[in-house]
Amino acid sequence: MAVALAVTGGGGQYNGRMTWFVVLSCMMAAMGGVIFGYDIGISGGVTSMEPFLKKFFPEVYRKMKVDTKISNYCKFDSQLLTSFTSSLYIAGLVATFFASSVTKVFGRKPSILTGGAAFLAGSALGGAAFNVYMLIFGRILLGIGVGFANQSVPLYLSEMAPPRYRGAINNGFQFSIGIGALVANLINFGTEKIEGGWGWRISLAMAGVPASILTLGALFLPETPSSLIQSSSDHDKAKQLLQRVRGTTDVEAELEDLIKASSISKTIKHPFKKIIQRKYRPQLVMAIAIPFFQKVTGINVIAFYATLLFRTIGIGESASLLSSVVTGVIGAGSTFISMLIVDKFGRRALFMVGGIQMLISQILIGGIMATQLGDHGTVSQGYAYLIIILICIYVAGFGWSWGPLGWLVPSEIYQLEIRSAGQSITVAVSFIFTFIVAQTFLSMLCHLKAGIFFFFGGWVIVMTAFVYYLLPETKNVPIEQMENVWKEHWFWAGIVGEEDEKIKIQGV
Repeated sequence: MAVALAVTGGGGQYNGRMTWFVVLSCMMAAMGGVIFGYDIGISGGVTSMEPFLKKFFPEVYRKMKVDTKISNYCKFDSQLLTSFTSSLYIAGLVATFFASSVTKVFGRKPSILTGGAAFLAGSALGGAAFNVYMLIFGRILLGIGVGFANQSVPLYLSEMAPPRYRGAINNGFQFSIGIGALVANLINFGTEKIEGGWGWRISLAMAGVPASILTLGALFLPETPSSLIQSSSDHDKAKQLLQRVRGTTDVEAELEDLIKASSISKTIKHPFKKIIQRKYRPQLVMAIAIPFFQKVTGINVIAFYATLLFRTIGIGESASLLSSVVTGVIGAGSTFISMLIVDKFGRRALFMVGGIQMLISQILIGGIMATQLGDHGTVSQGYAYLIIILICIYVAGFGWSWGPLGWLVPSEIYQLEIRSAGQSITVAVSFIFTFIVAQTFLSMLCHLKAGIFFFFGGWVIVMTAFVYYLLPETKNVPIEQMENVWKEHWFWAGIVGEEDEKIKIQGV
């Protein structure tokens, strides 16, 4: 049975349609995004719960409740508290390079399975933690799970999706992150009200639910046709899977491109050395720049510390958690809209609109906090709610631009021979700067105060200009033909084209 969405041949496209087989497989794989989103939402929420702070971070609790002389912006400035959040990303950074080898040699499915199992173990440890060391060790296991999942799931989605709907399906990863964060915020809002001060344990342990679904579901996931061809010489098996995936027997054109790409890939023994060659310079630049820019949008300020930020401006504990639920709904909703329109309007248009939207809202938030919130006291209720509205506008801008596209574009631009290495670089850069932002934000908030929003706003200007001048449009282009977009780009053609000429001359 197939969904009635045709993908016709010709014009660089392949035959086939969007089948239920693809939809269900991708929905299960996208649970890798849910576990990531759940962790982002949970870690931000539990760090605002007073029983959690009192047990694991008593110094922060004392500053928040007793020290009336400390600045509003510095109440939560604790390297130990930020280590709770950021330790996951160091573990994920290391894990993603192991995941690269597993993904290439054994396939996408084993990486997804490993990620789910590690995350499941970490959630159990976090929920049962009785000291800060046990808590952080649980975070490290969660990081290993996220590292494997983030490396393999975007590749899985891009390789399973028909080219015409690749944007929508791959954006499902960010949508799943948004759903995970939203569910986490709802759970935090409920567990904060539990008498006895142990609600945070439920919040942390409930991460095991999506992890269990991912782990069990991965056992039944099919491998991608591209991965089958890369790891086996049995092309008939790959052809049968491709026919089932595309819902048609006429898959010769796509199969031929996959086999050709695999043949090239198998000649590459050291993909990380390969990707630094001039021929792959555009992909390497994007592998580094896009995840870097995604993290300096400032979204992690909202994702990790929204609840603490709301408490900084004087909103109570319960209301802060509810405000995080609202921003979670906005984030998931805007990403869903992106899924519907990304393959119609293209990647560049969404990047531009989202960038302008984020910039305006950040300038206004920074301006209000600079003029209305001093080192002591709170802003008025009216201004507090205005800041929440502006944060929702900001989250919506990120939700249909840099959020999903920060994962989509890198996952679709790599040739097969550098795909696993390229995705590992993307995830590694993402983890590095997520760690830096997570580890330094509370300290930056203390020193820069409201200027933190102008700092991130400046980066939004830079990244929007980068997209305008250097990122070609990739919508509807089959992955195996993606190298052509660089040869036709005003800037990259001079780099990639020169390399092609050298190869031709050497061949002669």
